[in-house]
Amino acid sequence: MSENLETAVFASGCFWCSEAIFNEVRGVMDVKSGYSGGHIENPSYEDVCTGTTGHAESVRVKYDPDEISYDDLLEIFFSTHDPTTLNRQGNDIGPQYRSAIFYLDDQQKEKALKKIQDLNNSGEFKKPIVTQVEKFTNFYPAESYHERYFERNSSQPYCMFVISPKIKKFRKKFGESLATES
Repeated sequence: MSENLETAVFASGCFWCSEAIFNEVRGVMDVKSGYSGGHIENPSYEDVCTGTTGHAESVRVKYDPDEISYDDLLEIFFSTHDPTTLNRQGNDIGPQYRSAIFYLDDQQKEKALKKIQDLNNSGEFKKPIVTQVEKFTNFYPAESYHERYFERNSSQPYCMFVISPKIKKFRKKFGESLATES
């Protein structure tokens, strides 16, 4: 394991889904749900749910670059949500559910923009990607009851009907190449 972990911050709709997926990834050492990109300090879940704070439900991913690359994380990010819908993922609607990459340095920004360009050129998606590429400014951890939500509440209807299928899709697409052993 590398002594120097790196960080990526992604928003792809509900952070419960994103956290559950990235917790499955080999080389990811820590995933934290929270709020990024807004204009008030220390927002609560209730604040963010109003859609007026500018925050997106996000995950902060700490990973070992010797085990997984930022490019691989981008591939997972784009493969496990719909990056073509503005301010929406399924029934989750509002700017807090936008698709966004919060880059921490110019290299992350360049890689994110190139990935978007490549995906748009590939025709993989029928509509253009609307994922925002935003400079990282803040990350506020979500309340503790959001931590490992899927793991602790897998029998809840939202978990069964929304998160479980996303995890199955992730495992099917990436299999042994990126997923941890379950």
